[in-house]
Amino acid sequence: KADVFIITVPTPIDSFKKPDLNPIKKASLIVAEALKIRFYSSKETIPIVIYESTVYPGITQEICIPIIEKESGLFCDVSKNNVFACGYSPERINPGDKKHRLKDIVKITSGSNIIAAKWIDLLYGSIIHAGTHLTKDIKTAEAAKIIENTQRDINIALMNELAIIFKLLDIDTLDVIHAASTKWNFIKFQPGLVGGHCIGVDPYYLTYRAQSIGYSPEIILSGREINDNMSKWAAEQLILELTKKNIPILNSNILVLGFTFKENCPDIRNTKVFDFIKSLEEYNLNIVTIDPWVNPIEAKKVYGLDIKRKIPKNTKFNAVVCTVAHKQFKKMQKIDWENSLEDRGIIFDLKGIVPRDLNPLRI
Repeated sequence: KADVFIITVPTPIDSFKKPDLNPIKKASLIVAEALKIRFYSSKETIPIVIYESTVYPGITQEICIPIIEKESGLFCDVSKNNVFACGYSPERINPGDKKHRLKDIVKITSGSNIIAAKWIDLLYGSIIHAGTHLTKDIKTAEAAKIIENTQRDINIALMNELAIIFKLLDIDTLDVIHAASTKWNFIKFQPGLVGGHCIGVDPYYLTYRAQSIGYSPEIILSGREINDNMSKWAAEQLILELTKKNIPILNSNILVLGFTFKENCPDIRNTKVFDFIKSLEEYNLNIVTIDPWVNPIEAKKVYGLDIKRKIPKNTKFNAVVCTVAHKQFKKMQKIDWENSLEDRGIIFDLKGIVPRDLNPLRI
C-alpha cells in the first residue's frame, strides 16, 4: 500500500575488492514485485523509489531502474502510461555520533525528473531540520556521496604515509601534527587503521567505475593500498619493538584494547583491528582482545574471535595495544596502564590517548 519505497541496503565489496551489487539488485527486485502488485490493485498515485545506498555514479539509472522496469512492467519515463518515479538521496549517518543525527545533517536529494526531484526534496525537507540540497540529476547526487568518503580516505592515507616516514626518521607523528595544526588552514587528520563499511569500501566503487571507462585513478588506489596495509605495518612495528627489548616473541602475551572500526560505537563491519590481530597471530602470540562496545556473540560469529568486555585483573602482558579510542580507554589513568604491563613491557598507542610519560610506542 506504500507510495514511497526507500532502499538502504549495504553495498559491500567482494574478495577481489570489486562492487558487490547483489543486495541492491535483490532489493530492487523486491520493490519491483511490490510495484507490480500495487499497479494491478488500481492505485492511482505514482509510486516513487528512492535509493540511499552508496553507489558509483550511474548505478541507479543503469542497473537499478532497468531491473525494476523489467520485473514490474512499469516505466521510469514520464512519456509512458504505466510509470513510477525514482530518486537518489545518499545516507549520511555517522554511527555512534549523537551530535550529527539524521535531522541535523543536510540531505542531498535528486530525482529521475524535475517533478519527482522536487517532491523527494520536499519529502526529506519535512524531517531534516538542517535542510536539503537538490542536485540537478541522480548521477551528481551519487558522485557527491562517494567522494565524501574517498576524500577522507585519501587524507588519512597521507597521514599514514607520513607516519611511516616519520617513524624511520625517529620523529613523533602526533607532535608534528600538533605543531602543524597551529596554522589556520592545516587540516588535522591523524594516522590510523581505516575500516568500517564506508571509508574502507566506497573508494573501490569509484575506482571500479573509473577503470570501466578506461581511466586509472592512481591517487585513490594508492591511498587505498596504504590504508589497507596499515594493519600489517603496525603489527610489524610491535614485533620489532619487542625484539629490540629482548622480549621473546613466541607466546608473548598481548592485550589489544578495542575491536570496533571506530570509537564509542558497536559496529565491527570491516574492522581493520581484525587484520592487525591476524598479522600478530602469524608470530604465535597469545592475544587477548577487549572491547566494552562489542557484542561478543556477533564478533565470534563474524570473525571467529573471543572478545572480552573488561580488562582482566591481576594479569600482566608483554604489550598493551590501544587500537580504538573508546571513552573507557581514554579515562584510564597511568596506574591502569601500568597494572596490565609486565616489566620491560610495551604500550603501543595507535590513537594518541595514552599518557605521554608512559613513553608509548606510536605510529
